[in-house]
Amino acid sequence: MEKFIIGLAVGMAGGALLVANNCKLLNLVKKNQEDLMGKAECYIDKKLEELENGAKKLTSDSQED
Repeated sequence: MEKFIIGLAVGMAGGALLVANNCKLLNLVKKNQEDLMGKAECYIDKKLEELENGAKKLTSDSQED
């Protein structure tokens, strides 16, 4: 899922930059790209945190046995 989000963001930005010829449109594309990448980073950070918490829980459960 993360690879899809990153690929989507890069593809959208690349395609839009090829089409965008004026400064106003270019700035809009850059802003949207930054927003999308920020959301993707938050999603990835959340998933990594969930994985780390799951690993810590498994470790603590195995130590109790």
